[in-house]
Amino acid sequence: MKKVTSIKVRYAMAMLPLFMFSCLKSNLHTSRATGWQINSKKGGFKYNSSFKEQETPIGTVFIEGGTFTRGKVQDDVMHDWNNTPTQQHVKSFYMDETEVTNKMYLEYLDWTKRIYPPNDPRFKAIYDGILPDTLVWRNRLGYSEVEVNNYLRHPGYGTYPVVGVSWIQAVEFANWRTDRVAELKLQDNGWLKRNSNYDNATAESNFSTDTYINAPSKTFGGNDSVTNPNIFARKRSRQLNVEVNANGDTINRYARRETGLIPLRYRLPSESEWEYAALGLNELRDYNIRRGRKKYPWDGQYTRNGKRQNRGDQLANFKQGKGDYGGISGWSDDGADITIAVKSYPPNDFGLYDMAGNVAEWVADVYRPIVDDEFNDFNYYRGNVYTKNSINSDGTVKLVTTSDIIYDTLSTGKLIARSLPGEIIKTPVDENETYLRTNFDTSDNRNFRDGDKRSSRDFESFDDEDEDGFSKESTTGKMYNAPKHSIQKDETGNIIKDFDKSNDRTSLINDEVRVYKGGSWKDREYWLDPAQRRYFPQDKATDYIGFRCAVSRVGAKSKRIIKSK
Repeated sequence: MKKVTSIKVRYAMAMLPLFMFSCLKSNLHTSRATGWQINSKKGGFKYNSSFKEQETPIGTVFIEGGTFTRGKVQDDVMHDWNNTPTQQHVKSFYMDETEVTNKMYLEYLDWTKRIYPPNDPRFKAIYDGILPDTLVWRNRLGYSEVEVNNYLRHPGYGTYPVVGVSWIQAVEFANWRTDRVAELKLQDNGWLKRNSNYDNATAESNFSTDTYINAPSKTFGGNDSVTNPNIFARKRSRQLNVEVNANGDTINRYARRETGLIPLRYRLPSESEWEYAALGLNELRDYNIRRGRKKYPWDGQYTRNGKRQNRGDQLANFKQGKGDYGGISGWSDDGADITIAVKSYPPNDFGLYDMAGNVAEWVADVYRPIVDDEFNDFNYYRGNVYTKNSINSDGTVKLVTTSDIIYDTLSTGKLIARSLPGEIIKTPVDENETYLRTNFDTSDNRNFRDGDKRSSRDFESFDDEDEDGFSKESTTGKMYNAPKHSIQKDETGNIIKDFDKSNDRTSLINDEVRVYKGGSWKDREYWLDPAQRRYFPQDKATDYIGFRCAVSRVGAKSKRIIKSK
């Protein structure tokens, strides 16, 4: 037996170089444009010609895009009149199968605390700015100190959805997640030093995906031993995009987008994406026709389970009636009184859990009562603010350092870091990008065709911009006359809060309110309809709004890959 095993090992070792050579050879072919060889060992153009399929991002499921009727609600008991059925097309994308949990968010807090120690005065505001607001659990006529003190950190709530997180904090979590996933991917493929996230990551030296793509030599504070360690030189010579000269020295030592190894960004889903994913229409299609009516993420018009084994049990976690959050003791309708662990109920047809009930969820869009489908019916999204990399006088990108971290002061008086050390400073696009363009002509498009100068005769003039070129306040005109509270700091750093006491305000809508979707443990079943929509200030949090992330898809719309040469 030992002899046979040793023969197998020697055979495998002998075949390894042949396997490696065949992999290289499979990625070597002739250009259809020039006739030159692509991925030649001698140099020239490098490209991942053997790329087959985008890898499903960690924690997500694939959502194949398609056409659906957005905003198709069957009830409007609130008389908001903010939903008009419109036919939209959504591109394929990926979405978290569950809401982001307390455990997932605690990992984010732990990383931030290690890299930017809050006991260092330079970084205290960074950590404080991402902490969930646990006081959202308090009720003036209810006892909830258990949740205030334990919900975020106690293991008993580890798989429960995180709450007390504002829209801004959710976006920052998605940005952090993007960097950590990309960092691990590059480590696994030999482009970054293994365990550099433990051994080399500091406030002055860490990984940013955008920095690696645009200025890879500045990654990890320019630490060459992390981005180009000699111990990986031999392995890297086999990697795509790496060129080695006659002396065996690595010429190109950074992964580029052409490798296909740098993952796409995690982000909040758009309202259209979220609603489409929640509906899970796959099981209701015959050929290219949608059949039947569907009110909830599951198939049917009712919230109770019709199967004999679980007949009568609720299919989501929501408030069944006045004073009824979880049913009678010993016969619990939904198994929960507040939130509940993710995956406690069956998923919808896309494999997504809790797209109704448990917690409502932030989406990316700025709220408007009217969806402007006449202008766009493809991947609809309101909230675009286009930026570009800030450039130094020598042509290099401008990075944030530990001594010039920029903070935003929220309407609550809380500070939150706009960007972290090692990241590229962003500035609004200007006329160099917008001149004579027909598809966009300004950086901030949150207010496009809805209350701005081009779509309303009754508008407020605005010419205030901050030092980076961004508007100081909402550019929304009098069409949405929301209160404008003022937050300033005096010479000693104390925050002065100036409340808007005007009696002329007519709306709570401005460019800083975001949509949230889905019912929660605190909502009646009316809000479980995926088409229902509400809004909340982007810098405030509650005990019933959480979030999940999405990732865009590149390449084919479906998983049926079309091969190309």
